[in-house]
Amino acid sequence: MSRIDGYQFGRVLVDGQEETRDVIVLPHRVVRNWWRKDGHSLVIEDLDGVLEELPERLVVGTGASGQMRPQAEALDLLRQRGIEVDVRKTDEAVRLFSELDPATTAAALHLTC
Repeated sequence: MSRIDGYQFGRVLVDGQEETRDVIVLPHRVVRNWWRKDGHSLVIEDLDGVLEELPERLVVGTGASGQMRPQAEALDLLRQRGIEVDVRKTDEAVRLFSELDPATTAAALHLTC
């Protein structure tokens, strides 16, 4: 299971490796250099490559000051699939992820703004 150890603006430690680009942490793999259609938005297409792998809970980190905004339609579609979604600033998202079961939780983290 993947582990997130810490976050500072622009960087996060995942399984002991420093990541400096946005990242998705799944129970059995890490998607590095996660790129979104619009850098400060999250639409369902941004999760196309991992949608079938998402566990029952997804923690979304919206950046240090919360500037990345998930679109309501994306959140609705995830919830319709039975995925509980928590949206928080990235430091809070990392803290929450560390308190949850990594076998049933994923994280999609915006590392800057």
